[in-house]
Amino acid sequence: MFDTRNDLPANVRVEVTELLNARLADAIDLGAQSKYAHWNVKGPHFIALHELFDKVAESIEDQIDTIAERITALGGRAHGTIASVARRTTLKPYPEDIAEGLAHVDALSAALADYAAKIRAAIETAARMGDADTADLFTGVSREADKYLWFLEAHLHAKR
Repeated sequence: MFDTRNDLPANVRVEVTELLNARLADAIDLGAQSKYAHWNVKGPHFIALHELFDKVAESIEDQIDTIAERITALGGRAHGTIASVARRTTLKPYPEDIAEGLAHVDALSAALADYAAKIRAAIETAARMGDADTADLFTGVSREADKYLWFLEAHLHAKR
């Protein structure tokens, strides 16, 4: 940990940066999964899904930056290299053998739902640790994740 005048106790800052780094790895992985879907989608709804997947990726990119900056504000080191993310992500690997639009919607919405659930758990954990600011950060991330999950799942509900 780096020195900081942040008044959270050092042990809390250490634990919170570990929590943030865990979710950072998932966010970076999810961002890459979103771009994979964006690049590889095929089918009659190509342009709509291509653009939607890009909006998901852009939203996640903002979340990545917010999470990483909170880590460093607390005196921690943001672990965002590809090698670090590969070791730390808790998301399932994205299926690389799909192309059809709704298959990507289904895969990406499953990954986003898993991510959102972990973010919601992180809200409670950060609050329990006494870091209301990090809990608030995760609340904002959760709200954004839920919005894009809704956007994705709307495509799946149309066929039911």
